[in-house]
Amino acid sequence: MLYWVMKYVLLGPLIKLWCRPRVEGARNVPDSGGAILVSNHVAVADSFLMPLKLPRRVTFLAKREYFTGKGLRGALKRYFFSGVGQVPIDRSSGAAAQAALDTGIRLLNEGRLLGIYPEGTRSPDGRLYKGKTGVARMALEADVPVVPVITIGTEKVNPIGSKLWRPHRVRIVVGEPLDFSRYEGMAGDRFAERSITDEIMYSLMELSGQEYVDVYAERAKDDIAESGRVISKRERQAAKSAGNNRMPESKAG
Repeated sequence: MLYWVMKYVLLGPLIKLWCRPRVEGARNVPDSGGAILVSNHVAVADSFLMPLKLPRRVTFLAKREYFTGKGLRGALKRYFFSGVGQVPIDRSSGAAAQAALDTGIRLLNEGRLLGIYPEGTRSPDGRLYKGKTGVARMALEADVPVVPVITIGTEKVNPIGSKLWRPHRVRIVVGEPLDFSRYEGMAGDRFAERSITDEIMYSLMELSGQEYVDVYAERAKDDIAESGRVISKRERQAAKSAGNNRMPESKAG
């Protein structure tokens, strides 16, 4: 109940007024049953804007820290993140990562619509980074469709480091579901899971038009933190020439 109150009464109308979101391809989201919505991730606002224009409830796996705060502020944060459809997970260790996968699979088996950012974290510079294979494991284990979704404009609404949202038009595009039936029974096969994940990232790259970088976003964030700056276009082109911008595998690949 809280989710729908937040979406249609408390928070949703304000976001619609502020961001004027427009959705294309909403018919590609299954009307019922478990499914994974995979999306690019350029701003915190993505988790608010993407579900706003879809008729079904979207559940996200969120880091546990959002739910463990102390006092009144912590209670309000727990109430808020629960209300917008987020489920806490621990990402601090290998065992915790497996528990997160198990939680995602359980939600999918319950018929939930699960929102996942395959990059694992927000892009530090607007580019699209290498996907983590957990999304492929969930899709294979739960035997559910994977639907690519991209948000455009949220980086203007909620730039990195900003505390207040800015008015800007947001566009949401839902692509056609991806078919991974040829990998049936191959959950746990790391080569199959990497192929599936690369295909997912390729579909997001095609929909969004983002530049793809074949490294994990966490590594890119560390590099930026060490250098104290965002890598320039010239340096990116040099890295691409050196083979660091390999395209994710397409269906043909």
